[in-house]
Amino acid sequence: MSRPDILLYTANTMNGWKPLIFLHEAGIDYELAPVDFGKKEQKAPEYLKLNPNGRIPSIVDRGAEDFAVFESGAILWYLAEKYDRFLSHDPKERSETMQWLMFQMGGIGPMMGQAMFFQRIAKPNGDEVPYAINRYVTESRRLLEVLDTRLAGRDWLVGEALSIADIATYPWARSHFWATVSVEGLPHLQAWFDRLDAMPRVQEALQLPEPRPSAFGEGDVARAAKENAARFR
Repeated sequence: MSRPDILLYTANTMNGWKPLIFLHEAGIDYELAPVDFGKKEQKAPEYLKLNPNGRIPSIVDRGAEDFAVFESGAILWYLAEKYDRFLSHDPKERSETMQWLMFQMGGIGPMMGQAMFFQRIAKPNGDEVPYAINRYVTESRRLLEVLDTRLAGRDWLVGEALSIADIATYPWARSHFWATVSVEGLPHLQAWFDRLDAMPRVQEALQLPEPRPSAFGEGDVARAAKENAARFR
């Protein structure tokens, strides 16, 4: 029995969900290799050969002589070109998609990631930095306002259909609760959430490698927050 081309190393994080959403929504068979942060599997020598940065996600394309790709945005770009999905052939629309993908990679991800770090890891472990919390929460809110403006009068960030820009941005923006960033007064962004929330395959992807409802303000958030902070103590 032949193995699927794509071997995906990932975990249930905002970056880790991106390739899962792509593969599920595109209906592409793949092999899932969950990465256990508790065992520091992302720092293992064999994994570092795939991803020198020691982060997730990473893929190995068995159909291309075991070619490895790391960095979530680069993975989405690679998969889009390999499977001809979620990336327009029109030069201008393609450029727009890459612009919004970079907006997520360079802005929303780092800013919301820091908002999460200082509130969900540093603060409960005794290192509260109010200035940093205010800085990153405020900037994250500003970036979500940019998204809201972009989504006025349109269903998707680029063009008339889901793209890798939406796939990259959704798991971060949708986790605004975990970053304690309000989305009140952002109706276009919330309508975009609703569209993606209603897509069964997208939601299926968010359950892998294991569910993490706390990121979206669901389930036993207090317990999840305590366990999350303890992992980095």
